[in-house]
Amino acid sequence: MSNVIESNLRQCKELAIIDDDARNETRQPLGGWAKRLLDLMVASTALILAGPILVLIPLLIKATTGGPVLFVHRRIGFNGKAFDCYKFRTMVRNAEEVLEQHLSCNPQAAQEWAANQKLSCDPRLLFFGRMLRKSSLDELPQLFNILRGDMSCVGPRPVVADELQRYGAASHEYLKTRPGLTGLWQINGRNTTEYSHRVLLDTQYVRTWSLRRDLSIMMRTIPAMMKFDQTS
Repeated sequence: MSNVIESNLRQCKELAIIDDDARNETRQPLGGWAKRLLDLMVASTALILAGPILVLIPLLIKATTGGPVLFVHRRIGFNGKAFDCYKFRTMVRNAEEVLEQHLSCNPQAAQEWAANQKLSCDPRLLFFGRMLRKSSLDELPQLFNILRGDMSCVGPRPVVADELQRYGAASHEYLKTRPGLTGLWQINGRNTTEYSHRVLLDTQYVRTWSLRRDLSIMMRTIPAMMKFDQTS
């Protein structure tokens, strides 16, 4: 009887060790402290350099449309933790209503939205919103997300909960790291990239991560932004 009890206790201890190891594997995001230190250095510098733009854009939004300057949306981050993702507002206030009406009247647009969660001709955009999106200037407030630890300079594109389901088996790769302000999707076609290809790029990034690659992606991001893609 004592042998059985000792055996059961041994098995419980082994399971506890395995469970602790599994939790430790996801306790730190991809890249650990080295990636985090790089994020803080780059984001702080970028905020200083982009200071005038960060003042000008809110003034433009307030002067032309009124209403809130920022668009805040819940996104999924490291380990599945939701966070408030910041962007400059580029759409009309009743964006959801406008989108629903547009998709109901345009089957082709509905098909495009279902495939990529984006529209080549989006009726929700403000007159200067398309320019901000093409240049990615609308995403500058995400530098504050990086400083807060919600995001990284480089990583998968931040997604909402419904989108994460489209990652399928690759979702566990996405959850290993913080979402990024830029990434392989940004320098490989950005908004022209099909959703399935974007998932492959995100998965590839996580599986082959290195600090050198992060630096390379950052260096290639500015030329990619200057191309001004045809879709927003």
